[in-house]
Amino acid sequence: MSEKISIQFTRFSAFYSPVIATIAGGFLKEAGFEPEYSIAPAGKSAIEALLDGSAHVVQSALSQTFGPLERGEKPPAAHFAQINEMDGFFITAREPDPNFSWDKLTSGEVLIDHGGQPLAMFKYACLKRGVDFDAIQAVDAGSSSDMDKAFRGGQGAYIHQQGPAPQQLEHDGAGHIVAAVGEAIGPCGFSSLAATRDWLETDMAVRFMQAYKKARAWIIETPAAEIAAAEASFFPDIDQGVLATTIEAYQKLGNWSPHVEITREAYEVTVDVFLHAGRITRRHAYEDAIAQPPASS
Repeated sequence: MSEKISIQFTRFSAFYSPVIATIAGGFLKEAGFEPEYSIAPAGKSAIEALLDGSAHVVQSALSQTFGPLERGEKPPAAHFAQINEMDGFFITAREPDPNFSWDKLTSGEVLIDHGGQPLAMFKYACLKRGVDFDAIQAVDAGSSSDMDKAFRGGQGAYIHQQGPAPQQLEHDGAGHIVAAVGEAIGPCGFSSLAATRDWLETDMAVRFMQAYKKARAWIIETPAAEIAAAEASFFPDIDQGVLATTIEAYQKLGNWSPHVEITREAYEVTVDVFLHAGRITRRHAYEDAIAQPPASS
């Protein structure tokens, strides 16, 4: 008899394909699970679903640990495996620009995702590319969908979005991708899997991790079009060709590296990002935020 496992996403997009593939590729079913997934309500952290018992595993970001650590508290959940080891946002312009450089962002309004981590990463990418963020006309146009609508309506010279939104803009002839934020920053602890430390001690956690490792390998090795076909039912509003293009972009960027561990090196870059953005006041120890994958013990 299959065992139910509940996964909650903070955001749901092709960027999180390694987790989606555990369901879409049948890896959790193969491990004896009956998977179900949900998306955290707007304004709520998926971490809350761990604490109230409505989810076993959540897609989150290790930066979620910084709030409790800044208050001198132990984080209620541990981040135990990476999903993306690189930022997954793109910059889209209104016209093709093969000679794009980041200083061009100071030439007009830029619709920037003002979510905590996306904005912190964008500011750090500006630093790495030698651009003063304060010189940019940064616009907060609201939610991801509101940003997209505003850009399509003519607002802004550039827009900062996670896939597949920029790929859909290109498909529709409404914009042209000119840069990937991940290329400016390099490897970092961007998005991760989190669970309670008690759950990570269970056999269920070990079996989940085995399935996740298989799904991750499949995502890396399989042609993007094949992955998109398997995931198409999860994205009914996204053109399947656009979905494939997005997945291929993330494969080429190296978002989904073969190892599942959140490395110390990737973690320290994320600490650098949040220190630069003024979101934390000191360096927090790797061990206070990160747990090792249960199957590795």
